[in-house]
Amino acid sequence: MGVAISGWRLARAVSSQGHLGVVSGTGIDTVFVRRLHDFGVDPELEQVLAGFPVPSVVERVLERYGKHDPGRGTPYRCISMPGHHQSVFAQDLLVLATYTEVALARLHHTGSVGINLLTKIELPTVPSLFGAMLAGVDYVIMGAGIPRHIPGILDELAHGRTVPIELTVSGRDPGTPLPRMEFNPERFIVGAPPRRPFFLAIVSSNALATALVRKSTGKVDGFVVEAPIAGGHNAPPRGEMRLDASGSPVYGERDAVDLEALRRLGLPFWLAGGITSASDVEKAVAGGATGVQVGTLFAFCRESGMEEGLKAQTIAGCMEKTDMVSTSPRASSTGYPFKVARVKGTLWETSIYEERTRKCDLGYLREAYLKEDGKLGYRCAAEPEDQYVSKGGSIEDTAGRMCICNGLMATAGMGQLRAHHRREPAVVTAGDSIGAILKLRELYGDYSAADVIAYLAQRGGRAAAG
Repeated sequence: MGVAISGWRLARAVSSQGHLGVVSGTGIDTVFVRRLHDFGVDPELEQVLAGFPVPSVVERVLERYGKHDPGRGTPYRCISMPGHHQSVFAQDLLVLATYTEVALARLHHTGSVGINLLTKIELPTVPSLFGAMLAGVDYVIMGAGIPRHIPGILDELAHGRTVPIELTVSGRDPGTPLPRMEFNPERFIVGAPPRRPFFLAIVSSNALATALVRKSTGKVDGFVVEAPIAGGHNAPPRGEMRLDASGSPVYGERDAVDLEALRRLGLPFWLAGGITSASDVEKAVAGGATGVQVGTLFAFCRESGMEEGLKAQTIAGCMEKTDMVSTSPRASSTGYPFKVARVKGTLWETSIYEERTRKCDLGYLREAYLKEDGKLGYRCAAEPEDQYVSKGGSIEDTAGRMCICNGLMATAGMGQLRAHHRREPAVVTAGDSIGAILKLRELYGDYSAADVIAYLAQRGGRAAAG
């Protein structure tokens, strides 16, 4: 879920209950550095860092980013943005950050832990996967693109082999050579290489699932089938994009998944999007699903990484109105529709959006493009308009774009401190069924991850307050 909303605390809480707790790997290097800034090294983190196989990497990272500012009176130190000139240190930071997140999630229980990464964010993927594998991650879950190459990468990393890092380049002629980028895991391996985790692809259609089974570079172990009412990024509607009166994309029958066709593939699948009751779980299992993936209900639980003030504001908003979430075809520079919650003081408000000075200093969603001199450049439709246009982008493409990178960091309470001591504004994402969190609040008050699981496990959606 987003950036650090499904962090190690939430994943640990879910895994401790015998279910699959999943950490978000998006922007994990920045998350790690900013947590060091805010909280320093506590005993649990110290324990995890002591288990990292290359102590010198830990020492270098802490030397550079370990200055603790408990009052948060200084800006966060920025790390280098992803690019084809990625240094060995940048790769080491990714490996360490992802290792740490998964290792913390695995402490104090014997349950399974997974990690979610976005296919669209390419350059950090391989080091992040390996860091998670070093920590013993059980599942890798990826969507926001077609992750057909990931199973093969997992196979190679599980054998300790060097893996090329792929990069999609806009406007590139297929014959144009690209800089060779690769990740060599050898320097981290002490003894046998880590085991290969199971791989689950996030899909929005049975056709995509079938294509992944046939054309992936290795074994796909199952699918998460995500409906367009799920939070975060959604697959665009099939066919021509049409918008309703509120400006949200219109989804129709062509966007429904044929579960019978999916069952014929013979692989397990989990349904996601709009799972808010025990009857939803029962219906999914009756339709052939192994289980369900739940996001929004957990995003507002006690162990969620969402900043507490934002959590409270969103819950209050749900009490006031039913149309809390819209699907914006413009907000994300990825080009995918993106769910935005209507929360006061966030980028959803036009005044907040317009007051923010455009700045791109995290760069996870930048696209690579070929410059006139044949060299690689990077651009993002959410960066300053003049910069984007100077890089060959269209001014029309910048309209309505939100800085999702900085916005989601702020949602997790790690917004950068800008001029005049102003924090980056947040952007809250949630599924269309966000109103269901009110039922949990009614039953449990400030509810926990365990409360969500108990609620979903009760037949008929009934649960006792506890």
